Amino acid sequence: MQQDEMSFWDHLEELRWTLFRSVLALFLFAILLFAFMRGKYGLFDAFVLAPTRGDFITYRVFCKAGNYFGVVSDFCDTAFRINIFNIKMASQFFTHMTTSFWMALVLAFPYLMFEVWKFISPALYEEEKKDVKWVFLFGTLMFFLGCSVGYFTVFPITLRFLATYQISEAITEQVSLESYMDNFLMLIFIMGIVFEMPLVSWLLSKLGLLHRGFFHNYRRHAVVALLVAAAFITPSGDPFTLSLVFIPLYALYELSACFVKPAPPTDEEEDE
Repeated sequence: MQQDEMSFWDHLEELRWTLFRSVLALFLFAILLFAFMRGKYGLFDAFVLAPTRGDFITYRVFCKAGNYFGVVSDFCDTAFRINIFNIKMASQFFTHMTTSFWMALVLAFPYLMFEVWKFISPALYEEEKKDVKWVFLFGTLMFFLGCSVGYFTVFPITLRFLATYQISEAITEQVSLESYMDNFLMLIFIMGIVFEMPLVSWLLSKLGLLHRGFFHNYRRHAVVALLVAAAFITPSGDPFTLSLVFIPLYALYELSACFVKPAPPTDEEEDE
């Protein structure tokens, strides 16, 4: 260890300041985002509501990809638009606040990880610090990558299907503000967490609870499970959109296998 052993009260005081700095950073990010959320070119219209319009970048990319492969795609409909309505008087104000908070949490995530690293690093040896520093960096990058996949792929595809699905033409399709935001935040954060799978696999491997043989033995089961998960996320049944979700999930599975230790040798192998 690099410094003298701290007392319990020293650790408690350091934890208090770590929490204070983390909350302060989150609060400052939230205030900044709150200030830039409203308006025609504000973050809410330009970023949060962007998937409700036919000119969203993902739809344009999918349209070009469909044309390239000769596939007729609904994503080429530039007139596509989803109307968001609100019936509760205070919903827009609270949505303004909660959206600012959740976006602040995403943007402040690297700093929050730095604060956690700074708090635990004095208790680690030099060899452990190298591994843990890499873990925090990798985990942060994978979280942002997962949130990006959720925003640009999973949420828009899910939104287009669910918001346009009709059981009867007598029903006028509209989406409430609360429903939209719940799905928006849930799917993006879920994908951010899902992309931590390689990191979780590495930690379980370090604890001796997971080895590479598990991924080899259950690869077929994983493919079926991931196909079902991708089909649930993209229930339109279009093979092109299904593959856009399945491929990243399967890539995560294979990447996780690279981060775990090989299977321990059996008794017969040890005898040889």
